[in-house]
Amino acid sequence: METEMSDPGSDEEQTAQTPMEEDSHSSGSTRKGCDPLSQTQRSRLQHRRARINQQINKEMRMRAGAENLFRATSNQKVKETVALELSFVNSNLQLLKEELEELNSNMEVYQTDSEAVNVPMIPLGLKETKEVDLSVPLKDFICEHYGEDGAQYEGEIREFMQLRQAMRTPSRNEEGLELLMEFYNQLYFLDHRFFPPNKTLGVHFHWYDSLTGVPSCQRSLAFEKGSVLFNIGALYTQIGARQDRSSVPGIDCAIDAFQKAAGAFNYLKENFSNAPSLDMSAASLCMLVRLMVAQVQECVFERALLLQDACFTSLLQVAQEAARVSDVYSLVQQTMTQPLVKDYVPFSWATMVQVKTEHFRALSHYYAAVALCDHAQAPEEDDGAGEKALMQLHIREPEGVDLRELLRNPEERRKLGKAHLRCAVMRHEESLRLHGLCKILRKMDILQEVLSFTHRRSLDKYSDIDREDDFFEIAEAPNIHSKTQQKPDIQTPDFSSVRVSDIFHRLGPLAVFSARNRWGPRRQVHLVRGEAGLGLTLRGDSPVLIAGVVPGGSAAEAGLKEGDYIISVNGVDCKWAKHAEVVQLLKTCSDGGVELSVITLLTPELQQERRSVLMSLSRDKENTCEGNQGGARGRGSLLNWTRRKSGGGAGGGGTTKRPASTFSLLPFGNLRDSGAMY
Repeated sequence: METEMSDPGSDEEQTAQTPMEEDSHSSGSTRKGCDPLSQTQRSRLQHRRARINQQINKEMRMRAGAENLFRATSNQKVKETVALELSFVNSNLQLLKEELEELNSNMEVYQTDSEAVNVPMIPLGLKETKEVDLSVPLKDFICEHYGEDGAQYEGEIREFMQLRQAMRTPSRNEEGLELLMEFYNQLYFLDHRFFPPNKTLGVHFHWYDSLTGVPSCQRSLAFEKGSVLFNIGALYTQIGARQDRSSVPGIDCAIDAFQKAAGAFNYLKENFSNAPSLDMSAASLCMLVRLMVAQVQECVFERALLLQDACFTSLLQVAQEAARVSDVYSLVQQTMTQPLVKDYVPFSWATMVQVKTEHFRALSHYYAAVALCDHAQAPEEDDGAGEKALMQLHIREPEGVDLRELLRNPEERRKLGKAHLRCAVMRHEESLRLHGLCKILRKMDILQEVLSFTHRRSLDKYSDIDREDDFFEIAEAPNIHSKTQQKPDIQTPDFSSVRVSDIFHRLGPLAVFSARNRWGPRRQVHLVRGEAGLGLTLRGDSPVLIAGVVPGGSAAEAGLKEGDYIISVNGVDCKWAKHAEVVQLLKTCSDGGVELSVITLLTPELQQERRSVLMSLSRDKENTCEGNQGGARGRGSLLNWTRRKSGGGAGGGGTTKRPASTFSLLPFGNLRDSGAMY
């Protein structure tokens, strides 16, 4: 569903298209990993968010105008009328903000369809984008920069546009992730092909904030890349939230998804700056990374709970895992209260984090109590593991309790277990209280069911072990020491796992034919073989470089110069041709000659390197003529120049030493060719 939304400050009305209408306007067919019908739920949220934000913008402009009028007028009757209108505007704004918050807090769309009762996870909605027509800008750039007819690349442009259209509605599976990564990798080629560092292409990329629906617009391709990377992380959160966590394989899939989501958000935070939208700001991304890590830790606890064998040490480990989950959610809660994030995060998210902090702290006390009470008559562990686990269970030792004697005294264990159950019941009640404060969470039946069930279970357990003669009880059990058997691993996205080929491959090798390089206009040269041959030296591959031109020879008379690149021979494209292939084409030229198409790079750095090459070749020729009669003609002049450069410029006639990194940028092709004369 496409939402046309004006920028803030404009009175332009919105128009919305249905999914079928948008699909009919798209230029490409459905690709693997693309599910256009998925917009029926997820993009409806985006459409409603955009519509509400448009209404909020209008109401705020009306309020600003009314406030200005109220301050400017001295007519009391006008002031009373304006004050009345302001009250209506403020009421409308409040209602719109509440409606928007409810939409931002919608998590049920992304949850699992399994009947298993699990605490819901917090997923993210995808950033939505408007269609972008790149046809005219790319054709103009190909014509202006590459000197070719842009109409010849309509197929490549259409393929890229179809890929972009498809990635807007990725399916919630691995194929959808591969589709997003494929587009992200293609943006690398697009950036180098069409976006010079000193100017923009004039294309505006529109993306909506994932939570508020507020639009942002930039001409930088980095905004497009960052938004796609954000969607990769958001899609991982949706995949993780929809897993059936009632089985170990489902939990492992959820762990993997949330870890990769954390890696995507962390990569975005470290590699992109000056975010135009709040969801991509450093503060928000830091909060999202910690939220994903907390959800990984929650899944680790659920797996430990499934695998625990109801023995003493196993239950204590589960208690410590629950305490660890509570601690990491407490850290997320602190991050959500930061100034830049506090007003942005939905209230239901912040409340959910608080609920989980209290809920898992209660579970840590509950499982510690179960271990102590249900194993009161159990024999000591054979290897002392039980005593060691008990010694490491608490942050501080309980008052009036000797933990070494506790394993052999069932009554003392019961009393300590009862103290833990009392703490568990209090924490459960706090989580239920927090849950009741949020209207959005109250509508989530599964969360209500989980919280109520665990609360009743702790109360029942407390009633079972309670005695009327418990006059000397431990005042309060200390908190459980948090510990985990598996620390979350933030996994950076592996973009190399999705291999792509450059859509605009026909433009030529990226090292030469990129927006970073500049060259003169393409020249057509008619070359005729003379008595001494063609009179030129070739070197390298893809494209082949004219490394030398014999003065007075056929190549010089035709207008060829050292440093020219051969891009076609008799109409045959040679931008990707090997050295031997170009030589063969030149050798088969008829008596009438051969038509060459050449270009010359104008990039300052490359021009300087080319001049160094030509100076080196000139010196080699002079040395050969003056003092090396009968000696072999220097065929490896370019290789000799390379050695002098790398050796600090010795013997180079004052040639300046350049850093090694420059050499990796030279598009001279493969230097293994001998550079023979033709």
